[in-house]
Amino acid sequence: MTDANPSAINTVLSRMRDAGDAPAIFDRGKTSSYTDLFQNIESWRSRLQRLGIGPGSVCAVHGDYNQETIAALFALMTEKSIAVPLTPAVEPEIARFLEISSTDLMIRVKPDGTWSHETPTHAEKPALVQKFTKTGHPGLIVFSSGSTGKPKGILHDLEAVMSKFIKERAGWRTVQFLLMDHFGGINTLLGTFAYRGVALCPSSRAPNDICKMIEDGRATLLPTTPTFLNYLITSGAWQDVDLSSLKLISYGTEMMTESTLERVRRIFPNVTVKQTYGLSEVGVVHSRSDSSDSVWVKVGGDGFHTRIVDGRLWIKSASNMVGYLNAEQPFDSEGWFDTGDRVEQRGEYVRFLGRDSETINVGGQKTLPAEIEDVLMSDGNVAEASVFGVTHRMLGQAVAARITMIESEDEREMSQRLRMICRQHLQKYKIPMRFDFIEPGAQHSARFKKVRNSSE
Repeated sequence: MTDANPSAINTVLSRMRDAGDAPAIFDRGKTSSYTDLFQNIESWRSRLQRLGIGPGSVCAVHGDYNQETIAALFALMTEKSIAVPLTPAVEPEIARFLEISSTDLMIRVKPDGTWSHETPTHAEKPALVQKFTKTGHPGLIVFSSGSTGKPKGILHDLEAVMSKFIKERAGWRTVQFLLMDHFGGINTLLGTFAYRGVALCPSSRAPNDICKMIEDGRATLLPTTPTFLNYLITSGAWQDVDLSSLKLISYGTEMMTESTLERVRRIFPNVTVKQTYGLSEVGVVHSRSDSSDSVWVKVGGDGFHTRIVDGRLWIKSASNMVGYLNAEQPFDSEGWFDTGDRVEQRGEYVRFLGRDSETINVGGQKTLPAEIEDVLMSDGNVAEASVFGVTHRMLGQAVAARITMIESEDEREMSQRLRMICRQHLQKYKIPMRFDFIEPGAQHSARFKKVRNSSE
């Protein structure tokens, strides 16, 4: 690229440099500036070069958000390397991830910023990576288990990812909640700096620590998940801290039930609540909620196109992934991607109903868990509900539900009450045949995404 036609990455980096002494990162109670950030990036560039990492190299960064991991990721970008962000949440899978991506070097960064490195053994780089390196662009590899549970390596062109940040917008003081090995987490991080905002790095994602970070960091934006929001509210962590700085809550990665949204709006009446949508394969799609009180959302525009085929959402994106490293490419001949997400349409807006892979087939009658969960969550003593299918000798499958209570009560009495509520709002085949009562925190993953798989 020439100076007359700068790349999206160079445009954003130049904007960040111009921020100078403005605050960039709030980590472990200390604030560092954009000048500090760029000094650290240059230090990491020197380290990477000494370790043999340069254009086209594949380098993993293992850790969580802090000054060092952030600087290392940007250093890899400026070196035109391919970054593989990893976190402790995927520790059991790391060996497979390193093999799939043929990683040249892995850097482990501890919470205190100290770091070490190791050189994995691997086979020849995937053909897709070899082809991509010829572009001279920096890349990003993230992983998705998909519906089969088999990890897929997903390669992105960071030049394409950064292109949507060229237009200047007001920056936010953003809690870096979404894990950095998740595309949504990286997108949030890049967007924070592209708009000269402040990255607030939490010590953990426990509700108390997130609320303390909002208070101490004067956060204006919390990007998170419906599961965490519900967990935050039922924990009561929000009651004893000053959260008045918060202006926007964005949520994605899973469906929001109307019951949970009502709870969020009741606790945060002065905060705008926005639904986001994205997939690792197509990026984070431009979206606009109908209102803070609505689960209806408009998706698409500005490089994203959508269509609905047989009730499922399809997306065509200017920031589509380059491709899978170890699976067949999922796009049709025109570049459309079937998300597998079921939607209901109302004019320009859609309401997400659930993913096809989560469908429960009760004697030929199909249902999605979210509808049932929404009804269960309307009970005043349900902190969390997850619905799943179990094997049934005659029907093939039946509906079951895991319930976490807010306050302890007799399980039999609560089961009877929940069945009564379900009878009032649901068809007979959608009513859970059994309820399992479990402890708080047992219904979600490390990413605070609901876990619905059967225990059988």
